[in-house]
Amino acid sequence: MARARKVHVQMTIEFKKRGGKRPGAGRPPKGSRSSERHKTRPFHNRRYPVHVTIRVAHDIGYLRRRDTWLAVREAAIMTTKRFDFRIVHMSVQADHIHLIIEAENKVALAKGMQGFQGSAAKHINAAITKRTGKRRRGAVFPDRYHARVLRTPREVHSTINYVLNNWRHHGEDLSDRAATWMIDPYSTGISFWGWKELVGSPSMFRAPSSYMAILTWIPKTWLLRYSWEKYPPISAYSIPGRRA
Repeated sequence: MARARKVHVQMTIEFKKRGGKRPGAGRPPKGSRSSERHKTRPFHNRRYPVHVTIRVAHDIGYLRRRDTWLAVREAAIMTTKRFDFRIVHMSVQADHIHLIIEAENKVALAKGMQGFQGSAAKHINAAITKRTGKRRRGAVFPDRYHARVLRTPREVHSTINYVLNNWRHHGEDLSDRAATWMIDPYSTGISFWGWKELVGSPSMFRAPSSYMAILTWIPKTWLLRYSWEKYPPISAYSIPGRRA
């Protein structure tokens, strides 16, 4: 009679596996907001503009200062060297930046944003170092940017209004220094030709001689250049959504 096979102890032990879906897994949120989920970016069609939002680290402080504005401006100028990535509209808010972008494909969008954020981080750190006298190092944009594709004329119209009038959304227009401002000086609103207040006017809004506007691209996609004109002109006094 054959002997029964001996069962070794290690054959019956279940080892805990590493990885996999489990509570608390993944990159922890940085600051009061959760990080953008790290998943593969979808295919990007060149016909559609993209609304991008990027947030800065908490210790950067208030972005709507002349030195940090000029730092972001320098980064925007740097991106004009690329023809497959185009910043058309922008606004700088207290702790985040809004962009409306055209990109030829997914790689161009990713590389363009990488270049813009890298340049902006370098110049912002340099501006803060000069202002405070204390060297500022480290990440400026700790989380991934949030990108929303704009596929319809209504989405484009609403997003242009949201980005260029975002300062009113956040109540920045209520400060004493903004009493005489019609257009947010920390945006590309001065170069936007679709304001309701410009209807019938042969010229654009005139900026003070000391003002340094951001250099951006004239839109090339039909959606961003023409489609939003199907809707009423955007008022410079519009308040998109509720005040934060």
